[in-house]
Amino acid sequence: MAWQGIVDEYRSRLELSPGAKAVSLLEGRTPLVPLPRLARSLGEGVELYAKFEGLNPSGSFKDRGMTVAVTQAVHDGAQAVVCASTGNTAASAAAYAARAGIKCVVVVPEGKVALGKLAGAIAYGAQVVQIRGSFDDALLMVREASQRSALCLVNSVNPSRIEGQKTAAFEVVDDLGDAPDFLCLPVGNAGNTTAYWKGFSDELQTGRTTKRPVVVGVQAAGSAPMVLGHPVTDPQTVATAIRIGNPARWNEAATAFRESGGHVRAVSDDAILAMARALAQEEGVFCEPSSATGLAGFAKAVAEGAIDPRGKRVVAVVTGHGMKDPDNAMAGRPAPVTIDATTDALLREVER
Repeated sequence: MAWQGIVDEYRSRLELSPGAKAVSLLEGRTPLVPLPRLARSLGEGVELYAKFEGLNPSGSFKDRGMTVAVTQAVHDGAQAVVCASTGNTAASAAAYAARAGIKCVVVVPEGKVALGKLAGAIAYGAQVVQIRGSFDDALLMVREASQRSALCLVNSVNPSRIEGQKTAAFEVVDDLGDAPDFLCLPVGNAGNTTAYWKGFSDELQTGRTTKRPVVVGVQAAGSAPMVLGHPVTDPQTVATAIRIGNPARWNEAATAFRESGGHVRAVSDDAILAMARALAQEEGVFCEPSSATGLAGFAKAVAEGAIDPRGKRVVAVVTGHGMKDPDNAMAGRPAPVTIDATTDALLREVER
């Protein structure tokens, strides 16, 4: 049978009201891309893969959770959804609200959202509201607004989001035949960390895996509340998707790190951008900066001797497509040259 999307493919394994009709864009079943060149830099015998979530319909992993959240919201009679966002949640919520035929309101920090993400939310028809404040301010606002109105909150504090996002772990197990030895991923609001851990825990409980992976979460150095041990009031990083100072799923993610024997660490913006370039130029995987954060931090941990991945399987979660943030993709790169429209001119340029 053709792929049906997250809800219908995994309905029996999701906490979802019986009879809820799927609101789907056929999200999921994203590729687990081998990264042999980058694997060699990590050590002998390393099997390295990217779970490339940027190939979901709206360009990020958020679609997994949003299909379940909006499906449940519509089943419950919601006519409008609301979210705070650094960009990806906004685009995803807007897409699934459009699919369902309901209103979507997104609240974003002014000037802090990458153009590709803001364009998505607007294109899908959301009501976009910018605030003079941070993502954390926006989340407080929408949580209160949802309590005082009929708006249904679809941020990752909504348990349906975690249910949908955990299916990425199911797919990793389907592709590998077991859980990997290590999972590394970016940490912003920490919902994805929570979801992967829940997914692998579900797989272990049902006997589909023999283990759960060691989870290595990575934050940007300028936005690293879990590393510092306290909220950050003014988070700053080029990785806009994880520019969050007080993760909503902090406690759940901390549990995942502790129970898996993993940890959370920070990495510089320069290292994040360097890994994003390496993924694109060495492996052909074009991702937004935040998506490279997990692998950048993992590579740093290996270089420092904190992790020995030799002979192990490693999955790096690559959360969003590079077209989400074209400005950063172009920053510091040489502009294309212009030549006369002749073959001789082309060959002269090639030979430079």
